[in-house]
Amino acid sequence: MKKIIAIAVLAFTIISCGVPKTVIQSKKVVKGNWTLEAITYNQTGTYNVSLFNDTSKECFEGSTWRFIPNNNSGIYTINGANCQTGDRNFIFTIQEVDADSGLYDFLLKPTVKQGSSNKTETTGFRVNLTQLSDTNMRWEQTVDLDGKPFKINMDFTKIQE
Repeated sequence: MKKIIAIAVLAFTIISCGVPKTVIQSKKVVKGNWTLEAITYNQTGTYNVSLFNDTSKECFEGSTWRFIPNNNSGIYTINGANCQTGDRNFIFTIQEVDADSGLYDFLLKPTVKQGSSNKTETTGFRVNLTQLSDTNMRWEQTVDLDGKPFKINMDFTKIQE
């Protein structure tokens, strides 16, 4: 009897600690190539924003992103005029925040090439994955501006292959 209870508790623990089905489904939808079409703010005005400690809003708009969920990695390519162009590698995870609301956290960590391997930066960036469909995705990042929340919205369109 004790063995049966121990096995049941172990099975329950393994099942409850697994990746939620919705996260697995989200990774399937995210997989592939995307274009970062537009970046908007929740406040009007002109702001000098550098995203992901990399480059400006203007350089990110039109960038292409590739997500490879089976190893949680990806590449985004900056290709705008007057920008430092090229590929940037990153790793990512999707974490369910609230199953009822359908909100997810998307954690993105840049990586740098060192020889034949990638080294993960110590700084990561958390954004809310507020919309995800087969064709569109929206990230929302909240930062502090003069002591008040400032939201940056990033709208992606999936590249149909």
